[in-house]
Order: sequence, then C-alpha cells, then structure tokens
Amino acid sequence: MPLLVLWDIDHTLVDTQGVGREIWTEAFEEVTGQPMREQVKIDGSTEPVILRETLRLHGLHDSRDLFERFAQALGAAHVRRAADLRERGRALPGASLLLAALAARAGVTQTVMTGNVRAAAEVKLAAFGLDHYIDLSIGAFGEDADERPQLVRTALRRAQMPSENAVLVGDTPYDVEGGLSCGVRVIGVATGRTDADDLQAAGAAEVVEDLADTEKLMKLLTK
Repeated sequence: MPLLVLWDIDHTLVDTQGVGREIWTEAFEEVTGQPMREQVKIDGSTEPVILRETLRLHGLHDSRDLFERFAQALGAAHVRRAADLRERGRALPGASLLLAALAARAGVTQTVMTGNVRAAAEVKLAAFGLDHYIDLSIGAFGEDADERPQLVRTALRRAQMPSENAVLVGDTPYDVEGGLSCGVRVIGVATGRTDADDLQAAGAAEVVEDLADTEKLMKLLTK
C-alpha cells in the first residue's frame, strides 16, 4: 500500500541554532524599514501568522502584498545565509538516516507540511543534505495557508493521497491538530519545546523522544 510521509521541518528534522531567527529579523527590517524589537511565539505557527502578529506588536498593518514581499525577502535571505545554516545549524540526530531508509522503501513518498515559505524550506533541507529524499513539488508551505489543517489538506491533495495512506511527523501540538483534523495518523517527536507527555495528550498516535532509532521509526511509520 502506498504511504505518504508528511514532515514538519523546524525542530523535527533540523535545528537552525538561532540562524533562522537572525534571517527572519533581516527580512522583517528589509520589508518594513523598521528593526524587529520583538517577535511573537513561533512554535507551530506559519510564516503569515508570525508576520501578522509581529507586525501588530510594532504597530504595523498586515496585507497580502506585504506578506508576499516578506516571503521573497525571507527566501533570499536564506539563500544568502545558507553557509551560516550549514556551519551553525544541524540536522537532528537520525533525520538523514531515517529519510534515506524511507526513500529506499518501495511505495513510500516523503514531502513536507511546514509553516516555512517554500524558498526557506528548500534552503534548510539542502543545507543538511535532506532535500534528496523529499518531494517538494507536493508539499505545503507558508504561502499556501495560515493554519496547519489546511496545509495538511493541501499536501494530501497535491500528492493525490487519501488521508488513511498518510502519516505526519511533527514536534508541536499544532502539527498533531493539523494531522488529526484531516484523519491523518500523527507521530510526535519531542525534539522541540513540547515534551512527550504533551504531544501524547494532544492526540499523537505514537510519541518518540527523537529520530535516532531508525529501525523503531521505520516500524512506526510503515505499520
């Protein structure tokens, strides 16, 4: 039976170790002309939501045009800072081996369901050699929707895959909510700021501490 694996990116597959925040700050100032004094909580949020709420903190108004300009600036800044991402960031333990093992399994397709804009997602995955295993053409990104449930629906539609043939892997309750709202099984990974108990309470079918145990994860993902 074919299987679609939907990956979150930040704190599930990669950790930018602060470089992502620096890049975001650069793009914000480029587009608004103002330095970013503070940023809203970003865990599990999408770029359009983060931008809208951060603009509000600075007394600025949101618009689709502003978001599109910000998305372009953010993508370009990621390209400029790709070397910094490689040097200071990291793929999380086990991520590369697990993606490679899944890619070698017949019938398995991997893509992303992420709040990142597509250009940023591409750079983050490529920086750590994870892009070879992911089909970004069927992924869902920050440009596609404000909320996770719609991102999951978008990825399922692009992949032409029914929800019962999909599994989502993420590190926040928002990821869990997004998957469950579409009938997708969710595996929580406690590599972000949400612990295993909270991911379990949110409704994840299985929760793991990290992606280091390739054999265990393969069984959970493909069962």
